[in-house]
Amino acid sequence: MLTVHHLAVSQSDRIVWLCEELGLAYDLKRYDRDPVTRAAPAEYKALHPSETAPVISDGDVVLAESSAIAQYILTKYGRGALVIASNERGYADYLYWLHVGQGSFVPAMMMDLVARMLNATPPEGPRPRMSRSDIAFRNLEDRLGRVPYLAGEKFTAADIMSLFVMTTGRLYAPRDLGPYPNIRDYLQRIGNRPAFRRAMEKADPGLAIPLS
Repeated sequence: MLTVHHLAVSQSDRIVWLCEELGLAYDLKRYDRDPVTRAAPAEYKALHPSETAPVISDGDVVLAESSAIAQYILTKYGRGALVIASNERGYADYLYWLHVGQGSFVPAMMMDLVARMLNATPPEGPRPRMSRSDIAFRNLEDRLGRVPYLAGEKFTAADIMSLFVMTTGRLYAPRDLGPYPNIRDYLQRIGNRPAFRRAMEKADPGLAIPLS
């Protein structure tokens, strides 16, 4: 059986959500962080040489990396759900938003997190140019002002893979969504999805996922 190894309060919540949206039978194993360091436990790091979350196991397969895991699950178990085919309108948009979350948005969030940990402050003088995360949120706001979901008119895996920076990621790198009304509306639509609510309760029971 497919097993999702979920590290508490991490981007592996997306894989739990993906499984719930697909209605898959899967085994969920949760791993709590060290209460002092907030690092993954040794048991989790031992799952894969990358020592990162998420990780899945499926028979003899042990796979890390969010995008690889999503593609594996969608290809092997998705039966065409939550994707836009190459001959359908919006395929390129789907591909972009499927990968930009992990490829650009999460690294930008990590840069903000590191700056916060180092107590970095902007220099005196004119405001510095937009950060990568500023650009990411600007692009999200613009996109969601034109379409209801990131790939276009229908909800897809692209929404699942991009959501982390707008929700759980903000627990680490806080961001006020006041200037982003389209993102706020989008988060309300996502928050009303039964599969999303089930996934978050299973992945991190009791955690208040920021949706505003």
